[in-house]
Amino acid sequence: MKRAIETEEAPAAVGAYSQATTDGSLAFTAGQIPLTPDGESLADAPIEEQTRQCLENVAAVLKAADAELSEALKITVYLADIDEYGAMNEAYTDFFDDEPPARSALEAGSLPKGAGVEIEAIAATDADAADTGVAGTEGGAADE
Repeated sequence: MKRAIETEEAPAAVGAYSQATTDGSLAFTAGQIPLTPDGESLADAPIEEQTRQCLENVAAVLKAADAELSEALKITVYLADIDEYGAMNEAYTDFFDDEPPARSALEAGSLPKGAGVEIEAIAATDADAADTGVAGTEGGAADE
C-alpha cells in the first residue's frame, strides 16, 4: 500500500506532491532542490554547496521513510548546466562509500526556484520497521 512521507527535516513540498512515497519496501523521493529545511534558497551558492544541500534533503526524506541514503538503489541528478557536472560530482562522491547507487545525470535546463541542481532517489526501506508501524511516528509517514 502506498504511503505519503512527510518530514520537517527537509523543505516542504512546493507544489501538489509528496516529499516521498513508499510501499514499505522501496521509497521514491521527489526531486530535492537546494533549499534548507526552513525554506532558505541556496540557488545562488556554488554547485557543490547546492549538491550537498540536495543530498542532505534526500537523506532526511529517506530517513522519514525508514530508508538510508546508503541504501539508495538509483539517484537521478538534474543539472541546469551540464558543464557543472564535475563540480557536482566532487560534492556527490562525499556522500557515498564503496557501493554507490546507480546514477543518471542530465541537463534539464531551467529548474524550480532557479536551482542549479535537483536530486531524487529510489531506496530500499527497512521493511521490518515499516511493518511495525514505526514509519507512522513523528517524522515518518504522513497520517492517512
